[in-house]
Amino acid sequence: MPAPGLVMGGVLGLQCGAALTTRLYPVVGPAGVVSLRLCLAAVVLTALWRPGLRWDRTTLGVAAAAGTLLAVHHLSYYEAVDRLPLGAATTMEFLGPFAIALFGSRRAADLLWACLAAAGVVLLSHSGIPLDTAGLACALLAGCCWGGYILVGKRLAERVPDGRGLALAVTWGALLSLPYGIAQAGSRLLEPTTLALAAVVAILSSVLPYTFHLEALRRLPPRTFGVLTSLEPAVGALIGLVLLGQHLAVPQWAGVLAVALASIGATRAPGRAGPRRRVGSSVDGHVRARQSREPPC
Repeated sequence: MPAPGLVMGGVLGLQCGAALTTRLYPVVGPAGVVSLRLCLAAVVLTALWRPGLRWDRTTLGVAAAAGTLLAVHHLSYYEAVDRLPLGAATTMEFLGPFAIALFGSRRAADLLWACLAAAGVVLLSHSGIPLDTAGLACALLAGCCWGGYILVGKRLAERVPDGRGLALAVTWGALLSLPYGIAQAGSRLLEPTTLALAAVVAILSSVLPYTFHLEALRRLPPRTFGVLTSLEPAVGALIGLVLLGQHLAVPQWAGVLAVALASIGATRAPGRAGPRRRVGSSVDGHVRARQSREPPC
């Protein structure tokens, strides 16, 4: 599968899984959802890849950092989804990948895309339906962690050529989140109906998306990966509308679209410029080489 298809498949899985978790919130709460999701995903990934611990300290440290970022991201993101419409939470969370795409650019024109994204955030959070302030803060924290995971995940994908690194990272994240889940939900985590729905969420939201994303990160630079997820806010808003009946006001829809368009714009222009520079430098090199071989007149 092409790398863009892997990224979009991961985006759909993440948002559909996030929509399903709303059924678990009344039973186990956001922390319980995170614990179940990561623990079940860790079991599946460990059974598939059997990662072991015979790695150098640097690789173990990168895997631990990735797992820590996943745990904090999940805890903050699901707290945000519990307080905000799915589209609003996803839009605020996406600012992390967008920042990576923006900081990786050397184009002055990208400041315009940054202003458009900022305008989108203002439209989303200060118009139409009032949004919970704590939920917005949690979504922003999730965005910081997601942006950090893109950078660390790139290193992990380069150091481990298969899914063993991901299995170890998710297992570490599950261990970190488990105390919070037990404190919030207790024995309700082990109810059969809860476990069955949590297993579906774990496959949709963790196993498939993170496997897809890690494979995509092996082929793409972090900046490109960050922008390929530019449709995630719109996807989250649409899934929230279709599956959950969550409505946004017209200005908030405009904010979602502004962030998505800013991300697309920040990505596409540098992507076209790069190949032209490489082709030009290659042609210049051939010309210089040919001139050096030709005898002087």
